[in-house]
Amino acid sequence: TCSGVVPMKTRAEEISIVDYGGVGDGEKLNTNAFREAIYRIEHLNRPGGTTLYVPPGVWLTGSFNLTSHMTLFLAKGAVIKATTDTVHWPLIDPLPSYGRGRELPGGRYMSLLHGDGLQDVIITGEHGTIDGQGDVWWNMWRKRTLLFTRPNLLELVNSEDIIISNVVFQNSAFWNIHPVYCSNVVIRNLTILAPPDSPNTDGIDPDSSSNVCIEDSYISTGDDLVAVKSGWDEYGITFGRPSSDITIRRLRGSSPYAGIAIGSEASGGVQNVLVDNVNIFNSGFGIHIKTNTGRGGFIRNITISNVIMNKVRKGIRIAGNVGDHPDDKYDQSALPVVDGVTIKNVQGFNIEQPGTIQGIKDSPFTRICLSNVKLWSEVPWKCDDVTGAALEVQPSPCTELASTLG
Repeated sequence: TCSGVVPMKTRAEEISIVDYGGVGDGEKLNTNAFREAIYRIEHLNRPGGTTLYVPPGVWLTGSFNLTSHMTLFLAKGAVIKATTDTVHWPLIDPLPSYGRGRELPGGRYMSLLHGDGLQDVIITGEHGTIDGQGDVWWNMWRKRTLLFTRPNLLELVNSEDIIISNVVFQNSAFWNIHPVYCSNVVIRNLTILAPPDSPNTDGIDPDSSSNVCIEDSYISTGDDLVAVKSGWDEYGITFGRPSSDITIRRLRGSSPYAGIAIGSEASGGVQNVLVDNVNIFNSGFGIHIKTNTGRGGFIRNITISNVIMNKVRKGIRIAGNVGDHPDDKYDQSALPVVDGVTIKNVQGFNIEQPGTIQGIKDSPFTRICLSNVKLWSEVPWKCDDVTGAALEVQPSPCTELASTLG
């Protein structure tokens, strides 16, 4: 386990949302109650911090900010439910490594739970639920009536020493959990749910963050289960903060897109990622490493092992032609580097196509190594602009990778 990166702690003091006027009837709006309780925690400034206890009930709320040295504890049967009235979702500035909202130019709606510049934050409980009620947002996206980029369910920015555990996240309007510019983050024992047709409901997206541990979770959403990112084109290149030292293990789930993804927004670079013991089923891609001309950055030192796939359309895809651009100001000569990707001990069943590895002509992918990869399919691999090696790969790998085939 890597969860010791941030040790769980017990707070010396506990307050309840009820003490600040909270009503868990699913009807009263509790935004002010959450804000007042968290203001109290911030200004009490107790040694060791304070726990905000959310008892059983349905606690309707708009967006609110967390504070440092706090635990948000959801009791069994507690549901923090997002209001569907967009009036209660403030607008905030775009992230500097994106330059604009991810979906639309300009700002973006603040996440339901948000924090910037925080230390020592724990979100945990007895498997209570944080419900984004995303239907209204998904329908705006489908009808193209969105004015700004949809909100995440949880976003922490410029923060460190974070634990998110033993909670259910469901029906996020957009990405579920988004630690960005963060360090020392533990995410474990979560259930993350959204319908398979819900747009862009990624499970966990560590973004320009380091020392991130994701473990022992079940994710079934409408987009990538885990996607490692680091900024978008010229904005991510300028911001220049990579995602690094990320561990993902003991994960199960399904998605119409990818089980494990890296990119496509990886302009700040992604390095030192370990993925181990993953079970992916009923999905579009098993493993998807994706970038594009104009992205710049690098994807290197990636190790993915002990993966089981079942009913997956394409087992492995490593591609240099994926993802859109924020605007027309990106540098077409900013070519990404993909180097040092090892994928080993993979078993796939009911796989339509084993995989494609398609690099960029002027920036071929290098040191792509497959070992003991058995993706039972009658369709051949397809590769271009790639070098590497393959050992014990079925069906037979591309000739570009066959130099060590035994």
